Amino acid sequence: MIPLFLDCDPGIDDAVALGYLACQPDVEVVGIAASGGNVPTAQTVTNTLSWLELAGRSEVPVHPGAPLPLAQSDTDTPAAPAPAAPLYADDTHGPVGTGHAVLPAPTTTPSPVSAAEAWVAAARAHPGDLIGVVTGPCTNLALALELEPELPRLIRRLFIMGGAFNYRGNTKPTTEWNIDHDPEAAARVFAGFTGADPRPVVGPIEATESIVMTPQRLDRIVSGATEPRWRRWLEHLAEALRFYFEFHAADGHGYLAQIHDPYVLAAALQWARHTDASAPEGSAAIPWAESAAAAVDVELKGTLTRGETVADWLGRWGAAPNAELIRRIQAENFLDHLENTLTRGPTYDHAR
Repeated sequence: MIPLFLDCDPGIDDAVALGYLACQPDVEVVGIAASGGNVPTAQTVTNTLSWLELAGRSEVPVHPGAPLPLAQSDTDTPAAPAPAAPLYADDTHGPVGTGHAVLPAPTTTPSPVSAAEAWVAAARAHPGDLIGVVTGPCTNLALALELEPELPRLIRRLFIMGGAFNYRGNTKPTTEWNIDHDPEAAARVFAGFTGADPRPVVGPIEATESIVMTPQRLDRIVSGATEPRWRRWLEHLAEALRFYFEFHAADGHGYLAQIHDPYVLAAALQWARHTDASAPEGSAAIPWAESAAAAVDVELKGTLTRGETVADWLGRWGAAPNAELIRRIQAENFLDHLENTLTRGPTYDHAR
C-alpha cells in the first residue's frame, strides 16, 4: 500500500482528484487536509466530507486546515501587501465550491486534529514512505514545517500543483491561484524542502492547463459507469463540471474544463508505484510528463508581481535546484487513463 497525505481545497478539479483517489485500491489515504483556497476553509471541509461520503470513503480522516493565509494570520511578522480578507474563487467553482452540484450534507465530522498536526503525524507514522500531495495553497504544509523541520526528510516525495513559470497567470497577470492565495506559505515550503532528495515535483499551470475535460469525455465516463453508488457520485461530479464548463467558456477557453489537480495526484501515485526501491529515488521519470530541475522561489514584495513563481533557469542565483518542474504533459494519454479509472470506479470492498 502507498501511504498518501492529500492537502486540497475542493473546488471542482479537487473533486475530480478525490474521485480518482477513491478508485485506487493500493493507496492508504492516511489523511486529507481541507483548507481555504477556492472557497473558505469551513466550506472545503464540508465539501471534502460530502464527496468522500458519497464515494463510500467516509473512513478517511479529514483535517481542517488553517482559516487564513500566513500573511493574514501572522501578527508577529510584517507582511508584504496583502488583501484585507482572503480572496476566493467562487466565480470559478460556484458559491460553495461544488459548481451546480448540490451535495448531500455529510453525516461524518472532521477530525479534531489540525491539518498541520496531521501532516506531521502522517510523516512520522510513515517515515521515508509517505507521498505528500498539495493541490491547494501551501498554508498547512508551511505550518507543519514549523512544527517539524525534519518533514522534508520524512516524506518520500512531495508533489505540488501550483505556479506559473514564465507564463501568464490565472489570478493576477503572472500568478497562479494556489500560490497567489498564500505566497508566504509557498515560499516557506520551497525553502524548507531545499535539499530534499528527491526534489519536490511542481505541476504549474503552463503544463496542467493541457488536461482538458470535455463534455463528450465526461458523458462517456458517466454513461459507462455501472455500479449504482458510483454512478450517482459521477452524476454529482457532472453537475459540478457543468459550472466549470460555463466558467471556462465565459473566460474565452471554450466549453471545456481545465482540470489541473487530478494529474498531479495521479503522477505522484504512478511515480511511487514505478520507482525501483533499489534505484536512486530521483531517477524515475515523472509519469506522462517531461520535466526539468530548477531553483525556484516566490515573489513576495512586488507591487505588480506578488505571488509570482520564479525559476532561475540560467543559474543567476548560484543556488542548487530545489524543484522538479513539469514542463509538458502527454495530456491525451493521461486523460485516457483518467477516463478509464473514473469509469471503472472503486471496488467498494472497504465501504461503510
